[in-house]
Amino acid sequence: MTLLIFVYLIAGLVLLVIGAEVLVRGASRLAAIFGIPPLIIGLTVVAFGTSAPETAVSVQASLNGSGDLAVGNVIGSNIANVLLILGLSALVAPLIVSRQLIRLDVPIMIGAGVLTFALAWDGTLGRLDGALLFASVVGYCVLLIVLSRRSKNVASEPDEFDEAFALKEKPGRFAWLLNLLLVVVGLVLLIGGSNLLVEGAVSLARALGLSELIIGLTVIAVGTSLPELATSMLAVFKGERDIAVGNIVGSSIFNLLLVLGAAALVAPSGLSISPNALAFDFPVMMAVFLACLPIFFSGYQINRWEGLLFFFYYLAYTAYLVLFATGRPLIALFEHAMTWYVLPLTALTLIVLAMRAWRRQRGEPSPQP
Repeated sequence: MTLLIFVYLIAGLVLLVIGAEVLVRGASRLAAIFGIPPLIIGLTVVAFGTSAPETAVSVQASLNGSGDLAVGNVIGSNIANVLLILGLSALVAPLIVSRQLIRLDVPIMIGAGVLTFALAWDGTLGRLDGALLFASVVGYCVLLIVLSRRSKNVASEPDEFDEAFALKEKPGRFAWLLNLLLVVVGLVLLIGGSNLLVEGAVSLARALGLSELIIGLTVIAVGTSLPELATSMLAVFKGERDIAVGNIVGSSIFNLLLVLGAAALVAPSGLSISPNALAFDFPVMMAVFLACLPIFFSGYQINRWEGLLFFFYYLAYTAYLVLFATGRPLIALFEHAMTWYVLPLTALTLIVLAMRAWRRQRGEPSPQP
């Protein structure tokens, strides 16, 4: 394993993060210049930009025939989004969960996971499957815009999208050209960064004797989730604790529908899905999504101990992948402990939390422990 592999990985991640930021800045300003309302900019341009690193890497991997890397990137990013990023954010400060997230966005996230899992069940995501996923993300954006317009008409306070994306002054004569240049530069950086990252990831997998799926689930997934980590942490430190949760749920939806959809659309012969991903990683992702409901619903916040629980499970998931990939003899003991002790205790805790939250909603006293 050479130093060049790490140079490729680090340089690719840096270019991806910078490229996504430049692309979003240029595209949002360009859209505002051409009269697109700030609400639509915030819910579409910026939302697509958040998943730009995952999209660039998965599309590039798909074009190169590295389907496992593309799929591993999406599944691993979603697991890291909830367990790692929400876990770390909640450890810094308890997170607030809005009612809309529980009633709308989390069920949509779970539904997107079920849809993707069902389409991938035959071992391939074809172009028709990719078109269905991509059409779903367009429908999700339209739904967000409609709901946001309704809430804006009801509310009288200043709109956050107006403050963030509305033009503060009349743009210069060649402002559109400058922002178009930013968009082009952002795309070039994303393409260059994804090329370097995919090349480095494939080389790392070969050097370590690991599958591309494992590299995608771990190194690439965490790397492409860095923008979400930065956004969520920044929101927590600013006291905007509800934004951190919404950012993660929205990103997970876009990863499944947009990123996998685009990767399947460009794959020459469809995106092949590893049997290991279908047997283990997809179910883990779905279990993580389902676990959000009782935790989010209990008091409409994520407490520090729940953040610690998330973080512990991310470490456990990563440890399992490493033990499985390296064939360590400890994996049997690890599986036994997780299956018969840790997971049942966690499930029981989540059920109790959900029941107490439901009783509070009905105004009934919770049973004393």
